[in-house]
Amino acid sequence: MGIVNIEDELHEQLRRASRASCRSINGQAAFWIRIGMLCELSPNLTFREIVARELKAAGVEAPDLTAAA
Repeated sequence: MGIVNIEDELHEQLRRASRASCRSINGQAAFWIRIGMLCELSPNLTFREIVARELKAAGVEAPDLTAAA
């Protein structure tokens, strides 16, 4: 494990986002890093598609909200 230096303003945004997302500051940073990496590796997918794919890979079953009602 290492230390990452980030700007004070980014750290403040990270702290605020972690509160809103009910994650630790480190958990929020890890989430942003992972999603950012996945976005760079899969530029053809949207954020929602990436999150849905990750949830499915983790065994979380989510309803298909794109299906017609």
